[in-house]
Amino acid sequence: MSDLDVQIPTAFDPFIEANADDSVAAGSKEYVHVRIQQRNGRNSLTTVQGLKKEFSYSKILKDLKKEFCCNGTVVQDPELGQVIQLQGDQRKNVSSFLVQAGIVKKDKIKIHGF
Repeated sequence: MSDLDVQIPTAFDPFIEANADDSVAAGSKEYVHVRIQQRNGRNSLTTVQGLKKEFSYSKILKDLKKEFCCNGTVVQDPELGQVIQLQGDQRKNVSSFLVQAGIVKKDKIKIHGF
């Protein structure tokens, strides 16, 4: 009976991949990470991190909110910098928007979650 591996379910942390390797963190600045965070029940948050600082986060957020009819905010994180948060699962919408607007190339976007 001692040979069995028992896995205890834990809370899912979407940012664990970002903090896993500090050696990779220097090279991961070139990628834009789009993640989903589960809130309570069916509610979820989509987070966008890694956009270049030369872009106006508030203007991008304004266009995203208008395009996808959702609410959102820009959060200042001490480790990750500025992060855009949107309500709902907007991962595919955000990635296609960033490519069509010419902000990021498609191969520089990483989508995380579920």
